[in-house]
Amino acid sequence: MHPVSFALRKSFFTADERTVAKTAGIEVSLFRYDSGVEAIRLANARGHLVVLPFLGQMIWDAVFDGVDLTMANMFSMPRPADVIVGTYGCLAYHSGLLRNGCPSPADDHPPHGEMPCAPMDQAGLDVGEDAEGPFVAVTGAREYVMGFGAHYIARPRVILRPMATLFDIIMDVENRSCDAMDLMYMCHVNFAFCEGARIIQPAPFSPAATVVRTVVPGHVKTTPEYLGFIDALAKDPSLMEVLDVPERYNPEQVFYIRGLRVGADGLVRQMMRRTQGDAFHIAYDPKTFPHTVRWVLVNGDQKVCAFASPATCEPEGYLAERKKGHVRSLPSGGAAHFAVRLGYLDAEAAARAEQTIRAL
Repeated sequence: MHPVSFALRKSFFTADERTVAKTAGIEVSLFRYDSGVEAIRLANARGHLVVLPFLGQMIWDAVFDGVDLTMANMFSMPRPADVIVGTYGCLAYHSGLLRNGCPSPADDHPPHGEMPCAPMDQAGLDVGEDAEGPFVAVTGAREYVMGFGAHYIARPRVILRPMATLFDIIMDVENRSCDAMDLMYMCHVNFAFCEGARIIQPAPFSPAATVVRTVVPGHVKTTPEYLGFIDALAKDPSLMEVLDVPERYNPEQVFYIRGLRVGADGLVRQMMRRTQGDAFHIAYDPKTFPHTVRWVLVNGDQKVCAFASPATCEPEGYLAERKKGHVRSLPSGGAAHFAVRLGYLDAEAAARAEQTIRAL
């Protein structure tokens, strides 16, 4: 069944939240934050997502079964911004696409590239049914074109289904230039830090598989104690398997998870199981996402456990990643497709998911 598509204009969004559609157990409403940022709420019987259709199509908020999945942060609402640090309070954003990661002093790109806060040229809704059943999707498109530079079309998409607590984040990229383009992409997922939670991954907590970032970027203010803990983690990464000592993550710690085993469907699955028995969960194809980054930060302003952000590269900036051979080249006319399924699992579903991961 082909979906029915609806185009959205900024004039449709007002300060008063208004329901614009109800279909197959999903309600869609539109509103505008006091900051002027437009938002779409997709709600089903289990919870909701808040998507920012014209601001990089980031997912600002996600709540299922009364559990907030999103990092604790300083922002009461999303703010208009050109760079992600100007509105760093969302659950997930598109990091890239020409450049990604934290720039070194020699790099000339903003943190995490040009896409996180990109003004979208188009936004819309798709309502339809596929092999998995009914769905509602927030859609969008952005044309990036620079004289004597890159030219691409980015088409992000967020999909929610009735009664589902897992949802899909999609990014499609098409190179419209006559030349090949650099491609660096990360689905940057900022889950809430849950004290006492256990990270469950289909790879050992060994120095070879759970690699600690030892090169500290310039924005991180270090202390001897912090550097000492990095050394301890590098020798024994299992120290972070259970998030029972929050102060270990001030400043941040970053890990690269390697050698992840896949399920029968070819997907990698990871989860953070909370002390209540439920969990946050993520699944993706390692063929399109050959790198997995973990970022944990806990301080008085922000609390986040981005336990698995799938990526085409590591987040050390363009020059470092190019030197490592991690910058993908997309040929003229070429396209790339990225898909991530993530969200919340109740205790019963979390127990099954943990068994599946550990069986690998």
